[in-house]
Amino acid sequence: MAKLETITSNTEEIVTLDELKMVLNKTKPKGYIGFEPSGTVHLGWKICTNKIKDFLDCGFDFTVLLADWHAYINDKLEGDIEKIKICGKYMENCFAAMGLDTSKIKFIYASDYVSDPKYWELVLRVSKATSVKRVKRAMDIMGRSEDDAEKDLSKLFYPAMQVSDIFYLDLDVAYGGMDQRHAHMLARDVSKKINRKAPVAIHTPLLTGLQAGGRMDPTEVKMSKSYPDSMISIHDKPDAVISKIKKAYCPEKTVYGNPVLEICKYVIFPELRNSIFRIKRPEKFGGNLEFNNYTELEKAFVNGLHPLDLKNATAEYINLILDPISKFFIKHSTNFEKLKKNGIIN
Repeated sequence: MAKLETITSNTEEIVTLDELKMVLNKTKPKGYIGFEPSGTVHLGWKICTNKIKDFLDCGFDFTVLLADWHAYINDKLEGDIEKIKICGKYMENCFAAMGLDTSKIKFIYASDYVSDPKYWELVLRVSKATSVKRVKRAMDIMGRSEDDAEKDLSKLFYPAMQVSDIFYLDLDVAYGGMDQRHAHMLARDVSKKINRKAPVAIHTPLLTGLQAGGRMDPTEVKMSKSYPDSMISIHDKPDAVISKIKKAYCPEKTVYGNPVLEICKYVIFPELRNSIFRIKRPEKFGGNLEFNNYTELEKAFVNGLHPLDLKNATAEYINLILDPISKFFIKHSTNFEKLKKNGIIN
């Protein structure tokens, strides 16, 4: 039961819970998450790294796929595969900087297996088992609409490749943000047709951009490096974090679509473990407040905690989280500097 609680904490969706229970009975189940190497890493990645820690704590053999050829198909970093590979190495550094024991993780690049005929056999079998219409529906995993498939044929390969990755790596669990749901559901559907193991799909929330303004679609308003003012880079200096959080959308007494509360729930409280979340205030405004868990904080906000008080505390805790990351990159700057030199990161 402890393993189940650990894996299911702070998740948005699990397909299916009964299948997950069976997977957790295995001696060394296999899980993965895939990323396109495509630029600066932002604070939303803390949701993923915290969940990867959960997988490792529960005895998983865990793989991070740095999908370089997928990024090439998706026109990331000007379609320059060498820049994409450099970015992949930088991302490996980011996982270590964010507190993961990378000796316990397998980092795999699509480049490592695209020369294997068995992989392309899987891509063809997956393609044969689905339709163009269904593949186009899954293109939101790339951050693209169905119409983008008309630009070049490779865009249609992407979902079939992502599904084939899952089968090729023989995974028990496919993990990702909610934006990866269509690919994981496609893998589960196709698995029945080509006699492959259906992966359990585990999805965590997407961190809302700071300037999302309460819009509805989480895949459209997620924190993204494409909108620098609406995201917190793991390389942001303390003053930049304070400035961005002060400008963030955070309406009084509103929980839904509130990026500041989301950061508290999905980033800060998991880092605190059993420590106290403290809001510092002058005595004339009621003095300091302390919260043992996120639920207490949310209740206080709904009951009138001032947004500025919440923002000040949130910025302070974000900077505490980013401080060891900054120190890591002072000591391990090679790949980060290569990205700067190539104009990938400012």
